[in-house]
Amino acid sequence: MQIKQYRSTKDLSAPLPEADLVLVFGGREALAAMDYAALSGAFPQGIIVSVSTAGEIVQDSVYDSGLAITAIDFHKTTLQTARVAISDHADSITAGRILVGQLPAAGLRHVLVFADGSLVNGSDLTKGMNQALPEGVTLSGGLAGDGARFEQTLVGLNGPAAHGQIVAVGLYGERLSIGYGSVGGWSSFGPERRVTRSQANILYELDGKSALGLYKQYLGDLAGQLPGSALLFPLSITVEEHKKPLVRTILSIDEGKQSMTFAGNIPEGSYARLMRGNFDSLIDAAGEAAASSLPDAPQPELALLVSCVGRKIVLDQRIDEEIERVREVLGPEAVLTGFYSYGEISPLGIVPGCDLHNQTMTITTMREL
Repeated sequence: MQIKQYRSTKDLSAPLPEADLVLVFGGREALAAMDYAALSGAFPQGIIVSVSTAGEIVQDSVYDSGLAITAIDFHKTTLQTARVAISDHADSITAGRILVGQLPAAGLRHVLVFADGSLVNGSDLTKGMNQALPEGVTLSGGLAGDGARFEQTLVGLNGPAAHGQIVAVGLYGERLSIGYGSVGGWSSFGPERRVTRSQANILYELDGKSALGLYKQYLGDLAGQLPGSALLFPLSITVEEHKKPLVRTILSIDEGKQSMTFAGNIPEGSYARLMRGNFDSLIDAAGEAAASSLPDAPQPELALLVSCVGRKIVLDQRIDEEIERVREVLGPEAVLTGFYSYGEISPLGIVPGCDLHNQTMTITTMREL
């Protein structure tokens, strides 16, 4: 596996012409203004996937509103792609099943998925993909971001990035070693409350009371800064089929309906608690995710990091420290790339399949054997 990274299309004077996969992570405006002709000309054989972000990860640093271009030349792995528009399907579950159905099943080892973060229900997308994936095939990726604005996100495949797209890249071959890890580092506080009224990813009531009203009580002076301030206090959701709680982060609020829309589903009958984090616990969690992502093979060649916009807001000036902690664990030779997202997709521990996570550091490591 050979990998090169670039910070703009102007840096492509010495491209990797044999690249099989080109990952482009960038701010929404940067993607819209990107010279796509120059990019595709530099990588004539490459599959080009572009994703808008809430921050870009290049090696040991985090950048804002720029471009992070990672070109990967696989030596023993082949690729197939799939794409759907969420507007063409009844729901995200159906979109997920159809997306996987476009990928040949024979030899499929792993799937990377990148989806619109403002229109796609990430929980339902992963549910549909899990239903269609062959047994033993893993899945990871994330939902596109738009800084802390939550206005519009973009995803593209072999063309300019657009609204409402979902893209999958299938990785094929027995010589590809894959590892994954996903850890949050948040701690729960306050009483556990039962979800008494919800619909998919929209939460209305906790213990029969307005969920938005309860949230505002806890936020205090920060309530006027919703929905952005809610990134500091995600929800821990415990549902019957999961041994570990899932973390959910808020995307928007509706004052008229007294509801909150989250990046993933909030099932009725589940139990919710508020969460908070501190600098050290979040940074330590990034290291734990890195340790979990190490497969049996030594020294990964590539690590795809998908972390949450909420972590970035909390860590603020210390944001580079969570990337540095990952570097300490994965070693100096691994190439790090990734982005800050509106939702992270990864397996969770020993639970079969994968799920949508919020407020986590999620890492996928790769090495060709």
